[in-house]
Amino acid sequence: MSAGVSVSSMSTYAILGCGSVGHAVAEELADEGKDVLILDKDESRVESLRDQDLNAQTTDISEPELAEVVADRDVVLILSSDVEANKAAVSTMRDRGDDKFIVVRASDPVSEDELTQLGADVVINPSEVIADSALRSVESGELEYKARQLADILRETDHGLAILTHDNPDPDSLASAIALQAIAREYDIEADILYSGDMGHQENRAFVNILGIELTPRSDAKPLEEYGAVALVDHMKSGMPDLGEAEITVFIDHFEPDEGIDARFTDIRPNVSSTSTILTKYIQEFDLSPSKAVATALLYGIRAETLDFKRDTTPADLTAAAYLYPFADHDTLEKVESPSMSPETLDVLAEAIQNRDVQGSHLVSNAGFIRDRDALTQAAQHLLNLEGITTTAVFGIADDTIYLAARSKDIRMNIGKILSDAFTGIGEAGGHSTQGSVEIPLGIFTGIETNDDNRDTLLQLTEEAVKRKLFQAMGVESGESGNGS
Repeated sequence: MSAGVSVSSMSTYAILGCGSVGHAVAEELADEGKDVLILDKDESRVESLRDQDLNAQTTDISEPELAEVVADRDVVLILSSDVEANKAAVSTMRDRGDDKFIVVRASDPVSEDELTQLGADVVINPSEVIADSALRSVESGELEYKARQLADILRETDHGLAILTHDNPDPDSLASAIALQAIAREYDIEADILYSGDMGHQENRAFVNILGIELTPRSDAKPLEEYGAVALVDHMKSGMPDLGEAEITVFIDHFEPDEGIDARFTDIRPNVSSTSTILTKYIQEFDLSPSKAVATALLYGIRAETLDFKRDTTPADLTAAAYLYPFADHDTLEKVESPSMSPETLDVLAEAIQNRDVQGSHLVSNAGFIRDRDALTQAAQHLLNLEGITTTAVFGIADDTIYLAARSKDIRMNIGKILSDAFTGIGEAGGHSTQGSVEIPLGIFTGIETNDDNRDTLLQLTEEAVKRKLFQAMGVESGESGNGS
């Protein structure tokens, strides 16, 4: 195709082979006022097309004379069901040196490759197009059905809704919670967002403070059984919570749980990269215009979970982000993404850099005694940026507990499973393919109570035990210590 010519500016078309597919395309183009020439070797079909006031003529598209017939056409759509004739038509035009935009029909993946090699610009396999269309219809219908189910539950709910984020909630979990809260309010339901753990990460604190998100620690909330319904959103990162006497009413996540979930309503979609994407689809399905705060939160949740669309991003994530973009407050997003680093986080990062032990592409580091355990998460993420490093794990000691945070960009590794395998029976591990965390009672490794006199001894015993287990679980032996320099 000649430089400077785009499909939208082309005005003359040829359709080669006018069965059901070709006829549908011809009618659509003719309705748009396009100059369309139809070629088919079936004389009776050509006569029928002429009776419909379509420009058609009898031509065998597999013959060399074809090139002259379509010489004045800009776009050639070869839509015959005879793939061998289609190949001949492509070859005829490309051998002549015609610089046309050629769209051609294939029958299977093999013929797709062959037609591409012959010089077709676009190759279409009708069975794949039909399958894609069917899947989109199924997905759309399923979402509509799910939305009706969720709406029915919300209509029946009295005494409020408890929405549980995962422990130490991140932007995806928080954004999903406030989106579900916004949907619940459309049904006049007061929803409390509850969390366990800490809000230590400075970006997460900025996220909550700037957007004015109201959160309640589980310890300060009324018992879950006193709520009319309980929803878990994006919870699998920290495993199943202790619900007491309460039951799960709503469960929404983009990670598959290890065991079946007993809930009235479940929507689990491992084919998307964030729970924020799922909740955005519900916002659309309920025909709600998201508030600036909700749109900003959801957009940030998607961006955070996909590392700004650089990790495991799906088309659904991108379309959800595109929908949210005009509703979001981008000045607020910038403030959330660029908060100041706390002195504690800086100290932990410095300690982790200094104490790093690198085996191959795996890095494990001891950050020592810490006050802010969420700083470990940030250190693990920062260290993942070091050249040649694909997996990081940073651990520290606080309150007689060993806390560990891990991150991985190695597609062959599920870091959450590795941590679970390494520390089963001695600590609580959770996570997924790219991130994970562990909490281990200090006495498991040492049997010694912490005091000022034995801090260094505890640190050394802990470091040896944790590193050995981690490197073994990652498939490398911890040998001569190296700092990756």
